[in-house]
Amino acid sequence: MIHSVVDLRGRKWLLPLCGTLFILALFASPPVSQGQQEDPAKAQRPRRVIPPDIQPADPEDVLRVDTDIVLVDAMVTDAQGQPVRNLQAKDFKLYEDGQERSVAFFNVEKRSGVKRPVSIVFALDVSGSMSSEEIERLTAAMRVFTQRLSDRSSLFAIMTFGMNVHLLQSFTNDPRKLARAFDRLSHENNGLSTHAYDAVDDAIRLLVRNAPRTRERRLMKRAIVVITDGFPVGDTVAPETVIERANMADVSVFTVTLPSYSRLLAQTSNAHAPLPTPLDVSGLVEKTGGTNVYATDKDYEPLFKALAEEVTSAYVLAFYPPEEKRHDGRVHTIRVEAPPGLQVRQSRLDYRAMDGSGKK
Repeated sequence: MIHSVVDLRGRKWLLPLCGTLFILALFASPPVSQGQQEDPAKAQRPRRVIPPDIQPADPEDVLRVDTDIVLVDAMVTDAQGQPVRNLQAKDFKLYEDGQERSVAFFNVEKRSGVKRPVSIVFALDVSGSMSSEEIERLTAAMRVFTQRLSDRSSLFAIMTFGMNVHLLQSFTNDPRKLARAFDRLSHENNGLSTHAYDAVDDAIRLLVRNAPRTRERRLMKRAIVVITDGFPVGDTVAPETVIERANMADVSVFTVTLPSYSRLLAQTSNAHAPLPTPLDVSGLVEKTGGTNVYATDKDYEPLFKALAEEVTSAYVLAFYPPEEKRHDGRVHTIRVEAPPGLQVRQSRLDYRAMDGSGKK
Protein backbone atom coordinates (compact mmCIF):
# COMPACT_ATOMS: atom_id res chain seq x y z
CA MET A 1 0.00 0.00 0.00
CA ILE A 2 1.26 3.46 -0.86
CA HIS A 3 0.79 6.06 1.83
CA SER A 4 0.60 9.62 0.64
CA VAL A 5 2.15 12.51 2.52
CA VAL A 6 1.41 16.18 2.41
CA ASP A 7 4.15 18.75 1.99
CA LEU A 8 3.14 21.76 4.08
CA ARG A 9 5.69 24.19 2.66
CA GLY A 10 4.22 26.84 0.43
CA ARG A 11 0.82 27.04 2.06
CA LYS A 12 -0.49 30.51 2.60
CA TRP A 13 0.19 31.74 6.16
CA LEU A 14 -2.98 32.47 8.08
CA LEU A 15 -2.97 33.57 11.70
CA PRO A 16 -5.99 34.45 13.79
CA LEU A 17 -5.96 37.87 15.39
CA CYS A 18 -4.53 36.41 18.57
CA GLY A 19 -5.36 38.25 21.72
CA THR A 20 -8.53 39.82 20.27
CA LEU A 21 -12.04 39.11 21.49
CA PHE A 22 -14.41 38.03 18.76
CA ILE A 23 -18.20 37.68 18.31
CA LEU A 24 -19.34 34.55 20.13
CA ALA A 25 -21.72 33.45 17.42
CA LEU A 26 -18.93 33.23 14.85
CA PHE A 27 -16.71 31.37 17.25
CA ALA A 28 -19.33 28.66 17.62
CA SER A 29 -19.06 27.73 13.94
CA PRO A 30 -17.31 24.38 13.32
CA PRO A 31 -13.63 24.39 12.35
CA VAL A 32 -12.62 23.81 8.76
CA SER A 33 -12.02 20.10 8.31
CA GLN A 34 -9.25 18.45 6.36
CA GLY A 35 -10.04 18.78 2.68
CA GLN A 36 -12.67 21.47 3.19
CA GLN A 37 -11.57 24.76 1.70
CA GLU A 38 -12.29 27.96 3.56
CA ASP A 39 -13.44 31.00 1.63
CA PRO A 40 -10.27 33.17 1.36
CA ALA A 41 -12.31 36.36 1.76
CA LYS A 42 -13.88 35.06 4.95
CA ALA A 43 -10.59 33.60 6.19
CA GLN A 44 -8.98 37.03 6.17
CA ARG A 45 -11.93 38.85 7.69
CA PRO A 46 -11.31 39.74 11.37
CA ARG A 47 -13.64 37.78 13.63
CA ARG A 48 -14.34 38.65 17.25
CA VAL A 49 -15.03 35.83 19.68
CA ILE A 50 -15.25 35.65 23.45
CA PRO A 51 -13.41 32.47 24.52
CA PRO A 52 -16.33 30.69 26.24
CA ASP A 53 -14.15 28.52 28.46
CA ILE A 54 -12.14 31.26 30.17
CA GLN A 55 -13.31 32.23 33.61
CA PRO A 56 -13.88 36.00 33.81
CA ALA A 57 -12.51 37.59 36.94
CA ASP A 58 -15.41 40.00 36.58
CA PRO A 59 -18.50 38.61 34.74
CA GLU A 60 -19.28 42.10 33.42
CA ASP A 61 -16.07 41.96 31.34
CA VAL A 62 -17.78 39.49 29.01
CA LEU A 63 -19.78 42.39 27.58
CA ARG A 64 -16.65 44.21 26.40
CA VAL A 65 -16.66 42.66 22.94
CA ASP A 66 -14.90 45.61 21.33
CA THR A 67 -11.80 45.37 23.53
CA ASP A 68 -8.51 43.61 22.78
CA ILE A 69 -7.29 41.03 25.25
CA VAL A 70 -3.87 39.41 25.69
CA LEU A 71 -3.55 35.75 26.72
CA VAL A 72 -0.52 34.05 28.29
CA ASP A 73 0.01 30.50 29.54
CA ALA A 74 1.93 30.10 32.81
CA MET A 75 3.53 26.86 34.00
CA VAL A 76 4.29 26.93 37.74
CA THR A 77 6.73 24.59 39.49
CA ASP A 78 7.99 24.19 43.04
CA ALA A 79 11.60 24.01 44.28
CA GLN A 80 11.80 20.37 43.15
CA GLY A 81 10.60 21.24 39.67
CA GLN A 82 7.19 19.60 40.17
CA PRO A 83 4.08 21.26 38.66
CA VAL A 84 1.99 23.26 41.13
CA ARG A 85 -1.76 22.99 40.73
CA ASN A 86 -4.81 24.48 42.44
CA LEU A 87 -3.61 28.08 42.28
CA GLN A 88 -6.21 30.82 41.84
CA ALA A 89 -6.23 34.10 39.95
CA LYS A 90 -5.46 35.99 43.15
CA ASP A 91 -2.18 34.04 43.49
CA PHE A 92 -0.75 35.61 40.34
CA LYS A 93 0.54 39.04 39.47
CA LEU A 94 0.56 40.12 35.84
CA TYR A 95 2.72 42.94 34.47
CA GLU A 96 2.76 44.72 31.13
CA ASP A 97 5.86 46.85 30.48
CA GLY A 98 6.54 46.71 34.21
CA GLN A 99 3.08 47.97 35.17
CA GLU A 100 0.77 45.62 37.05
CA ARG A 101 -2.46 44.74 35.25
CA SER A 102 -5.62 43.17 36.61
CA VAL A 103 -6.17 39.52 35.72
CA ALA A 104 -9.31 39.77 33.61
CA PHE A 105 -9.66 36.07 32.79
CA PHE A 106 -8.28 32.92 34.37
CA ASN A 107 -8.34 29.30 33.22
CA VAL A 108 -7.03 26.27 35.09
CA GLU A 109 -5.82 22.87 33.94
CA LYS A 110 -8.74 21.10 35.59
CA ARG A 111 -12.15 22.54 36.41
CA SER A 112 -15.24 20.72 37.76
CA GLY A 113 -13.53 17.40 37.12
CA VAL A 114 -12.94 18.19 33.43
CA LYS A 115 -9.34 18.40 32.26
CA ARG A 116 -8.12 20.95 29.77
CA PRO A 117 -8.08 19.55 26.20
CA VAL A 118 -4.86 19.59 24.17
CA SER A 119 -3.86 19.78 20.50
CA ILE A 120 -0.34 18.46 19.94
CA VAL A 121 1.83 18.11 16.84
CA PHE A 122 4.72 15.64 16.94
CA ALA A 123 7.54 16.79 14.63
CA LEU A 124 10.18 14.08 14.16
CA ASP A 125 13.60 14.72 12.66
CA VAL A 126 14.32 12.00 10.06
CA SER A 127 17.35 13.68 8.50
CA GLY A 128 20.03 11.80 10.43
CA SER A 129 21.12 8.23 10.97
CA MET A 130 18.43 7.26 13.44
CA SER A 131 18.50 3.50 13.80
CA SER A 132 15.46 1.26 13.43
CA GLU A 133 15.88 0.34 17.09
CA GLU A 134 15.69 3.98 18.12
CA ILE A 135 12.65 4.59 15.95
CA GLU A 136 11.02 1.62 17.65
CA ARG A 137 11.79 3.03 21.11
CA LEU A 138 10.54 6.47 20.07
CA THR A 139 7.34 5.02 18.69
CA ALA A 140 6.70 3.17 21.94
CA ALA A 141 7.36 6.35 23.93
CA MET A 142 5.04 8.47 21.77
CA ARG A 143 2.32 5.85 22.23
CA VAL A 144 2.78 6.20 25.98
CA PHE A 145 2.56 9.99 25.58
CA THR A 146 -0.75 9.84 23.70
CA GLN A 147 -2.18 7.26 26.09
CA ARG A 148 -1.17 9.47 29.01
CA LEU A 149 -3.38 12.24 27.59
CA SER A 150 -6.25 9.99 26.50
CA ASP A 151 -8.32 10.90 29.57
CA ARG A 152 -9.00 14.34 28.13
CA SER A 153 -10.24 15.66 24.79
CA SER A 154 -6.93 15.40 22.93
CA LEU A 155 -5.97 15.68 19.28
CA PHE A 156 -2.61 14.62 17.83
CA ALA A 157 -0.92 15.16 14.47
CA ILE A 158 2.36 13.65 13.29
CA MET A 159 4.86 15.14 10.85
CA THR A 160 8.45 14.45 9.86
CA PHE A 161 11.12 16.80 8.65
CA GLY A 162 14.52 16.71 7.02
CA MET A 163 14.97 18.28 3.61
CA ASN A 164 11.17 18.68 3.47
CA VAL A 165 8.30 18.72 5.94
CA HIS A 166 5.76 15.90 5.57
CA LEU A 167 2.44 15.46 7.33
CA LEU A 168 1.95 11.78 8.13
CA GLN A 169 -1.25 12.12 10.12
CA SER A 170 -3.58 15.06 10.48
CA PHE A 171 -5.30 15.75 13.81
CA THR A 172 -7.02 12.73 15.27
CA ASN A 173 -7.72 11.00 18.56
CA ASP A 174 -8.13 7.60 16.91
CA PRO A 175 -5.40 5.30 18.34
CA ARG A 176 -5.52 3.11 15.24
CA LYS A 177 -4.71 6.01 12.92
CA LEU A 178 -1.90 7.12 15.23
CA ALA A 179 -0.52 3.59 15.35
CA ARG A 180 -0.45 3.36 11.54
CA ALA A 181 1.35 6.70 11.35
CA PHE A 182 3.91 5.61 13.97
CA ASP A 183 4.51 2.43 11.97
CA ARG A 184 5.33 4.49 8.88
CA LEU A 185 8.07 6.45 10.64
CA SER A 186 10.72 3.86 9.79
CA HIS A 187 10.13 4.52 6.07
CA GLU A 188 10.62 8.28 6.40
CA ASN A 189 14.01 9.63 5.38
CA ASN A 190 14.54 12.74 3.31
CA GLY A 191 18.08 14.05 3.03
CA LEU A 192 20.70 15.38 5.37
CA SER A 193 19.26 18.87 5.87
CA THR A 194 17.38 19.49 9.11
CA HIS A 195 14.63 22.03 8.56
CA ALA A 196 13.60 22.21 12.21
CA TYR A 197 12.33 25.81 12.20
CA ASP A 198 10.42 25.20 8.97
CA ALA A 199 8.81 22.18 10.64
CA VAL A 200 7.76 24.20 13.70
CA ASP A 201 6.48 26.95 11.40
CA ASP A 202 4.35 24.41 9.51
CA ALA A 203 3.16 22.85 12.77
CA ILE A 204 1.98 26.26 14.01
CA ARG A 205 0.11 26.76 10.74
CA LEU A 206 -1.43 23.30 11.10
CA LEU A 207 -2.64 24.09 14.62
CA VAL A 208 -4.10 27.44 13.58
CA ARG A 209 -5.89 26.19 10.49
CA ASN A 210 -7.01 22.69 11.41
CA ALA A 211 -7.25 22.28 15.18
CA PRO A 212 -10.29 23.68 17.00
CA ARG A 213 -9.51 26.54 19.35
CA THR A 214 -11.93 25.24 21.94
CA ARG A 215 -13.39 21.86 22.76
CA GLU A 216 -16.21 21.17 25.19
CA ARG A 217 -16.27 24.93 25.83
CA ARG A 218 -12.69 24.92 27.07
CA LEU A 219 -9.67 26.61 25.53
CA MET A 220 -7.37 23.97 24.04
CA LYS A 221 -3.70 23.88 24.95
CA ARG A 222 -1.64 24.11 21.76
CA ALA A 223 1.77 22.48 21.76
CA ILE A 224 4.45 21.14 19.42
CA VAL A 225 6.82 18.34 20.47
CA VAL A 226 9.97 18.42 18.33
CA ILE A 227 12.16 15.29 18.42
CA THR A 228 15.54 16.12 16.92
CA ASP A 229 19.31 16.32 17.28
CA GLY A 230 19.04 20.06 17.90
CA PHE A 231 21.15 21.11 14.90
CA PRO A 232 18.90 22.84 12.33
CA VAL A 233 20.34 23.15 8.81
CA GLY A 234 18.90 24.76 5.68
CA ASP A 235 15.79 26.43 7.14
CA THR A 236 13.96 29.06 5.12
CA VAL A 237 12.27 30.64 8.15
CA ALA A 238 14.27 32.52 10.80
CA PRO A 239 13.98 31.46 14.47
CA GLU A 240 12.79 34.93 15.47
CA THR A 241 9.91 34.71 13.00
CA VAL A 242 8.88 31.28 14.26
CA ILE A 243 8.94 32.46 17.88
CA GLU A 244 6.77 35.47 17.05
CA ARG A 245 4.28 33.33 15.15
CA ALA A 246 4.16 30.78 17.98
CA ASN A 247 3.42 33.55 20.48
CA MET A 248 0.72 35.04 18.27
CA ALA A 249 -0.93 31.62 17.99
CA ASP A 250 -0.52 30.74 21.71
CA VAL A 251 1.63 27.71 20.89
CA SER A 252 4.29 26.28 23.20
CA VAL A 253 7.24 24.34 21.74
CA PHE A 254 8.77 21.38 23.57
CA THR A 255 11.89 19.59 22.34
CA VAL A 256 13.35 16.14 22.90
CA THR A 257 17.05 16.05 22.00
CA LEU A 258 18.14 12.56 21.01
CA PRO A 259 21.51 11.03 21.97
CA SER A 260 22.12 8.93 18.84
CA TYR A 261 22.71 11.98 16.66
CA SER A 262 25.99 13.91 16.73
CA ARG A 263 25.13 15.84 19.90
CA LEU A 264 28.24 17.09 21.69
CA LEU A 265 28.81 16.22 25.33
CA ALA A 266 30.72 18.22 27.87
CA GLN A 267 32.73 16.40 30.51
CA THR A 268 31.81 17.36 34.07
CA SER A 269 33.21 16.08 37.33
CA ASN A 270 30.66 13.32 37.79
CA ALA A 271 28.63 13.00 34.62
CA HIS A 272 28.32 13.83 30.96
CA ALA A 273 26.22 16.97 30.60
CA PRO A 274 24.94 18.01 27.16
CA LEU A 275 26.11 21.27 25.71
CA PRO A 276 23.35 23.60 24.46
CA THR A 277 22.49 22.90 20.85
CA PRO A 278 21.80 25.66 18.30
CA LEU A 279 18.10 24.92 18.75
CA ASP A 280 18.47 25.55 22.49
CA VAL A 281 20.39 28.77 21.95
CA SER A 282 17.73 30.18 19.60
CA GLY A 283 15.31 30.57 22.52
CA LEU A 284 12.54 28.75 20.66
CA VAL A 285 11.62 26.66 23.69
CA GLU A 286 12.22 29.25 26.39
CA LYS A 287 10.35 32.06 24.63
CA THR A 288 7.27 29.94 23.90
CA GLY A 289 6.91 28.49 27.40
CA GLY A 290 8.04 24.97 26.56
CA THR A 291 10.91 22.90 27.88
CA ASN A 292 13.72 20.78 26.48
CA VAL A 293 14.60 17.30 27.65
CA TYR A 294 17.64 15.22 26.70
CA ALA A 295 17.08 11.56 25.95
CA THR A 296 20.08 9.83 27.48
CA ASP A 297 18.67 6.37 28.22
CA LYS A 298 17.48 3.61 25.96
CA ASP A 299 14.09 3.71 27.65
CA TYR A 300 12.31 6.89 26.55
CA GLU A 301 8.98 6.14 28.17
CA PRO A 302 9.62 7.82 31.57
CA LEU A 303 10.84 10.91 29.71
CA PHE A 304 7.68 11.14 27.61
CA LYS A 305 5.47 10.56 30.66
CA ALA A 306 7.13 13.53 32.35
CA LEU A 307 6.78 15.54 29.14
CA ALA A 308 3.05 14.82 29.03
CA GLU A 309 2.80 16.23 32.54
CA GLU A 310 4.70 19.35 31.45
CA VAL A 311 2.52 19.97 28.40
CA THR A 312 -0.68 19.99 30.44
CA SER A 313 0.51 21.89 33.51
CA ALA A 314 -0.51 25.41 32.58
CA TYR A 315 -2.71 28.23 33.76
CA VAL A 316 -4.16 30.71 31.28
CA LEU A 317 -4.20 34.37 32.31
CA ALA A 318 -5.45 37.34 30.33
CA PHE A 319 -5.49 41.11 30.67
CA TYR A 320 -6.72 44.15 28.82
CA PRO A 321 -3.97 46.56 27.72
CA PRO A 322 -4.64 50.24 28.38
CA GLU A 323 -6.36 52.05 25.55
CA GLU A 324 -3.23 53.90 24.41
CA LYS A 325 -1.37 50.62 23.82
CA ARG A 326 -4.00 48.57 22.03
CA HIS A 327 -3.28 49.89 18.55
CA ASP A 328 0.19 51.41 18.74
CA GLY A 329 1.80 48.62 16.68
CA ARG A 330 4.58 48.19 19.26
CA VAL A 331 5.99 45.24 21.18
CA HIS A 332 5.12 45.20 24.88
CA THR A 333 6.63 42.96 27.55
CA ILE A 334 4.65 40.53 29.71
CA ARG A 335 5.71 39.16 33.09
CA VAL A 336 3.83 36.71 35.30
CA GLU A 337 4.65 36.28 38.98
CA ALA A 338 3.52 33.43 41.26
CA PRO A 339 3.71 33.21 45.08
CA PRO A 340 7.22 33.30 46.63
CA GLY A 341 9.20 30.08 46.30
CA LEU A 342 7.52 29.07 43.05
CA GLN A 343 8.97 29.32 39.56
CA VAL A 344 6.99 30.52 36.55
CA ARG A 345 7.62 29.67 32.91
CA GLN A 346 5.35 31.65 30.60
CA SER A 347 4.34 30.94 27.02
CA ARG A 348 5.26 34.40 25.78
CA LEU A 349 7.46 37.20 27.04
CA ASP A 350 5.83 39.93 24.96
CA TYR A 351 3.11 40.72 22.46
CA ARG A 352 2.81 43.02 19.48
CA ALA A 353 -0.22 45.31 19.49
CA MET A 354 -2.16 45.95 16.32
CA ASP A 355 -1.36 49.14 14.50
CA GLY A 356 -3.92 51.71 13.46
CA SER A 357 -4.87 49.69 10.36
CA GLY A 358 -5.75 46.62 12.43
CA LYS A 359 -2.58 44.70 11.48
CA LYS A 360 0.02 43.19 13.79
